[in-house]
Amino acid sequence: MTNFNELLLQAGLQNVSDAASFLDYSEAMIYRWKRGEDTPRHSVLELLKKEASQRAQTKAPGSFTFIDLFAGIGGLRSAFERNGGRCVFTSEWDRFSQQTYAANFRDNRPIAGDVREIDAADIPEHNVLVAGFPCQPFSIAGVSKKNSLGRSHGFEDETQGTLFFDVLRILKHHKPEAFLLENVKNLKSHDKGRTFEVIMRKLSEELGYQIHTMVIDAQHFVPQHRERIAIVGFKNSVPFDWSKLNLPPKGKIKMSSALHSEDGNEPAEEPYTCGPLSEVNAKYTLSDKLWQYLQNYAAKHKAKGNGFGFGLVGPDDVARTLSARYYKDGSEILVSRGEGNNPRRLTPRECARIMGYPESFKIPVSDTQAYKQFGNSVAVPVFAAVAEIMMPHVYSLMTESREHNIGRCA
Repeated sequence: MTNFNELLLQAGLQNVSDAASFLDYSEAMIYRWKRGEDTPRHSVLELLKKEASQRAQTKAPGSFTFIDLFAGIGGLRSAFERNGGRCVFTSEWDRFSQQTYAANFRDNRPIAGDVREIDAADIPEHNVLVAGFPCQPFSIAGVSKKNSLGRSHGFEDETQGTLFFDVLRILKHHKPEAFLLENVKNLKSHDKGRTFEVIMRKLSEELGYQIHTMVIDAQHFVPQHRERIAIVGFKNSVPFDWSKLNLPPKGKIKMSSALHSEDGNEPAEEPYTCGPLSEVNAKYTLSDKLWQYLQNYAAKHKAKGNGFGFGLVGPDDVARTLSARYYKDGSEILVSRGEGNNPRRLTPRECARIMGYPESFKIPVSDTQAYKQFGNSVAVPVFAAVAEIMMPHVYSLMTESREHNIGRCA
């Protein structure tokens, strides 16, 4: 199962419909292979290996370097590595996220901690900066005061003290060919749009990057409604076009692709599943007390005309957004266990699946930490698709830069 899933990723087949079309098999059969319910034919595996090899050879001559800031567990890194990138620097302050990151990416270098304590000059040169930066309020008052006094102000004034400031200072120092920033959809409306306006102005007017933004729903690629904004920037003008982004139809991929099969066809993975049928551990089933509380809470708010309440899903559904607070009660995504049975939480492995991580992804931390980490992560296939349409322009700018440097030396 792991081999098939990893080959799909290496071959650039990031969703079931693409895999079915490429391999000329039904989507149902692809799902069975992904879940390990059937073994793919040898010819299928060989075809995927050939495609993966060709993609690797195509990308090898123009391989690019990138840095991974606010790295979490490496979702954005995974996306860019799938497109031929080589990570040369990682920064992540949370020690539990560092643990998961280190378990999955074998680097011969330490993970840097708090980005605020890192000198930009100590970061290696790179072609692309990648960051899922936290959103913090920016102070506008200081700028308004300076304007009223007729004083000039630089990019530090509006962003000093925020983590976005650290993205800016690293971009300013290194001027990489491109960057990708990721954030929640509501970044555009935060502080009545002022935060986003500051971000766009700093990146374009003050640092000189050409900026492109798009809100993308992960349910194009995984069985989860998850809207995130991608902010893409290029050092020089390039014909970047969001219409090149391959977005499969929303909702085609269902929870059946992520849920444990519980029929013995999936290898047991303790402590998530156990026994001869690889059944989900009973600890993930809600207690009578918690289940009753969630039902009462939902009923109370429904009576008031509010939409608050738990989210119940089955194999044919798409889940709500997985949040970092999922460890508290799991109410936003509860898996139905049939009439008369209490529902259960997702296991961390199922969380990994609805975020687009491969089966080989290691989860070395507690359930509480794993839920926080996957809830804070990006949906990997979304940003792998974004990275894919960025790459031709990154390579073009890298070539321009090399030719410029050769000309200067001559």
